Amino acid sequence: MIDDIILETKTNMDKAITALQHNLSKLRTGRASLVMLDGIKVDYYGTLTPLNQVATLAIPEARMITIQPWESTIIGVIEKSIEKANIGLNPTNDGKLIRLPIPQLTEERRKEIVKQLKTFGEDCRVAIRQARKEANDLLKKLKKDSDISEDDMHKGTDQVQKVTDGFISKIDETVATKEVEIMTL
Repeated sequence: MIDDIILETKTNMDKAITALQHNLSKLRTGRASLVMLDGIKVDYYGTLTPLNQVATLAIPEARMITIQPWESTIIGVIEKSIEKANIGLNPTNDGKLIRLPIPQLTEERRKEIVKQLKTFGEDCRVAIRQARKEANDLLKKLKKDSDISEDDMHKGTDQVQKVTDGFISKIDETVATKEVEIMTL
């Protein structure tokens, strides 16, 4: 019973870590990454369609993304969608291909990105603490209903705390690594 609670807690905490890693992959670090374009949708014949379903996306060099629409008629729509997405990139096109140069990051922009990074880290910590609280509440309820003993409840809460500490240190490590990457590019 306690093992099930611990397993469920670990699963919830893993989801929080996965969400953090997804958010971190969207941060612009001065290198080209197709993940930067993930949330962009294009009005394709009246339907909002993900950019990667109407064009071929590529990274021909470290600081350049190219977008080749499957139909040249939607090149302007794609450009407007990128500008509307407000991801800090200025598209240029030659009639067949859209180029997105990735500008060098300024010190000020790096600091803004680090602030955003730390916010993502804190959001993840909150999710981890929430999973811990839910597990501890469940253990207390089992104790109250006399399904487990007082000792089992304390052992369970100790296990939950150890799991929590492990995930919190994983978050701190991930955020610190990403911060170094952002500040040294």
